Amino acid sequence: MKQHIYKRFKETNQITLYNGDCIKLLKKLPDSSIDLIITSPPYCIGKAYEDPHNDIKTFRDQHICIFDDIYRVLKPGGSICWQTGYHVSAKCVIPLDYIVYELFTSKSANLKYPLILRNRIIWTFGHGLNSTKRFSGRHETILWFTKGDSFNFDLDAVRVPQKYPGKRSYRGPNKGKLSGNPLGKNPSDVWDIPNVNANHIEKTEHPCQYPVALPLRLINALCPKDGIVFDPFMGSGTTGVAAIVARRRFLGAEIQKDYYEISYSRVLDAINGKAKIREDVPAIEPNVNSSVAQLPEEFRKIREEKNGEQ
Repeated sequence: MKQHIYKRFKETNQITLYNGDCIKLLKKLPDSSIDLIITSPPYCIGKAYEDPHNDIKTFRDQHICIFDDIYRVLKPGGSICWQTGYHVSAKCVIPLDYIVYELFTSKSANLKYPLILRNRIIWTFGHGLNSTKRFSGRHETILWFTKGDSFNFDLDAVRVPQKYPGKRSYRGPNKGKLSGNPLGKNPSDVWDIPNVNANHIEKTEHPCQYPVALPLRLINALCPKDGIVFDPFMGSGTTGVAAIVARRRFLGAEIQKDYYEISYSRVLDAINGKAKIREDVPAIEPNVNSSVAQLPEEFRKIREEKNGEQ
């Protein structure tokens, strides 16, 4: 059945793209209705879509303003993934994830319900602006929080290729047996994923676009198959594209009309199977002269069986 994009939220919608302030949308959402929240909020550093008078206080106040509703709409056991970088000025560099962590986990910040931080993921990329008075920035962070102690985490859905899948244990009770997981290895908390620059296949007119591979990995790991993903600062619709590709429901809000139109077009392409996406993890070329670098036949069969179940 072909999916339809709705502009007004209803609990039965598969996909909703709201052109307006996320605060207004949040007020309309039922309690405990969202499985996973993924977003990258405005950094308040003078981008084209930001008020030039915004500062660190503005960033902090904006988060305080939406936190109660963000927490309210998230299901018990649900996850929040907040992607941030740095507030850069002539005076100093301020890590924004420090501010988010304080607000989302501290009762002293006048928040009633602190979240639990599960990972501080480092997203590293090879290209970006070059600096002359400091080392060039080549990473940002994703803070993964959960609402409560019990939460969804499907590691098998996001395993990455092992460098030496044929490696075997050389001592102990498992001596001679394959030592790795047949589905691949844990991707760890450092993710090397190319950012969206001028030549990237996913590039749009949005100046701060992150790659589809970033939210796609989070969605596959943290959102149940029938779950709904919410992005309150949707931007160019990257999270929405990832949600469609992962076959999850999606709800997004974007206040800027031009960026909303970009997101609408990209999500529509994703629905029609025409989304422009750069692959997440490139295949590792095995060393033909090394047996430990080859994928064992036992692992190959297990992978094929696992893929057949999906």
